[in-house]
Amino acid sequence: MDRRTFFTSSATGLGSLPLAAIFNGNIHFSKPLKVVCIGGHPDDPETGCGGTLAKFANAGHEVTIIYLTNGDAGIKGKSHQEAAAIRTEEAKNACKVLKAKPVFAGQVDGDSIVNNEWYSKIQKLLEAEKPDIVFTHWPVDSHKDHMAASLLTQKAHLQMGQKCPLYFFEVCTGAQTQNFHPTDYVDITDTQAQKRKSVFCHASQGFVSDAYYHEFHGIMEDFRGISISVKGAEGFIKLTNTNSAII
Repeated sequence: MDRRTFFTSSATGLGSLPLAAIFNGNIHFSKPLKVVCIGGHPDDPETGCGGTLAKFANAGHEVTIIYLTNGDAGIKGKSHQEAAAIRTEEAKNACKVLKAKPVFAGQVDGDSIVNNEWYSKIQKLLEAEKPDIVFTHWPVDSHKDHMAASLLTQKAHLQMGQKCPLYFFEVCTGAQTQNFHPTDYVDITDTQAQKRKSVFCHASQGFVSDAYYHEFHGIMEDFRGISISVKGAEGFIKLTNTNSAII
């Protein structure tokens, strides 16, 4: 007998595993996992957990990135329509690098909405993907679009019975993400270059030099890597399931 562990159902047991253990060569799944990441804008999923998403895709799992907004207000001097077209194309190119499927929820950059209608819309998007694992923003953040993406995802996850693990990622910790203390780490040493390539697809956001990338994101990879004695890592906070009544 070897020590390999087989999961006959892709979601079964995932909640009991540390996130990094999913990439353990001794753990095998009967079918590819369906991984969904929900971010506020084009470039958030890539910078927050692009290395981890790449690891999933490279291992043969199915990755979907849902962008809450198209980044409509994200390019100075451009109209919302022009900016949305540019940033949507950048996101599609980034997803090609990460081997992910892009989905655009259709909210407006800088004017995100959290209400019952959008709780339902995000839940339907998630249900359509049938995720085995979900990633989204940590809700304590200085950007309201990041907060909205997190709240909408959390409610959908709760409404769906918390059947899969939910992990929060960080973006620009200190400036945006606040009070982030990881419960899980993923070694992304082997996908750092792939992650950086995906982020550099977002040239409209200033990603045109290694120095700029390192100042805001590379330094986080270095810091999280030091925490687990590897070259580069991404940190996550795992949501502990609740038994709260659903309202």
